Amino acid sequence: MKNNSVRRLSMAAMMGAVAFVLMYFSFSIPVLSPFAELELAALPELIGGFILGPVGAIEIICVKLLLKIVFKGSVSMMTGELQNLILSLSYVLPAVIFYRRHRTKKGAILGLVIGAVCSIVMAVLTNMYLILPFYIKLYGMDWDAIVGMCAAANPWIKDIPTMIAFSIIPFNVVSRTIHSLLVILLYKKLSAPLKKFIQ
Repeated sequence: MKNNSVRRLSMAAMMGAVAFVLMYFSFSIPVLSPFAELELAALPELIGGFILGPVGAIEIICVKLLLKIVFKGSVSMMTGELQNLILSLSYVLPAVIFYRRHRTKKGAILGLVIGAVCSIVMAVLTNMYLILPFYIKLYGMDWDAIVGMCAAANPWIKDIPTMIAFSIIPFNVVSRTIHSLLVILLYKKLSAPLKKFIQ
């Protein structure tokens, strides 16, 4: 039993380290967001969470963020890391909890959809009430300047509601769709050796 617990913790740490490394491989989608970058750190969080459960998923996310803070620091006085924590939890936990109760491919897909919807809602809230207000205060900007930067990349953006509709929501839909498709494609291939590791 003790050996099994050590292996589960080891796997959570390993998946967290993989998630941290994947944070380095990010790219932007300028037409959707001049600020955000898409990275694939949620892959090990989801795959590890499906195997280890909700507690394991939280451990993976925490390891990722701790490594990020130690090796890269924070350029946003921890607000970016707080948003990352909120969005990761809101995406991964609903997906993992639903899948643990419905252990089928359909259950995994529905869980990923539920998680995606939850995280998109949280992305709107955290951007509007945490991240963008922080940068407005830090750089002495205002909301018109933020909207203007988005409008320069996407002419459909005219004000805050259109920024939400044509920038924040589409970016997160694209991000979660890519993550979900990759999890569906990779989970079965990776789950067998990972499950064997913790047995």
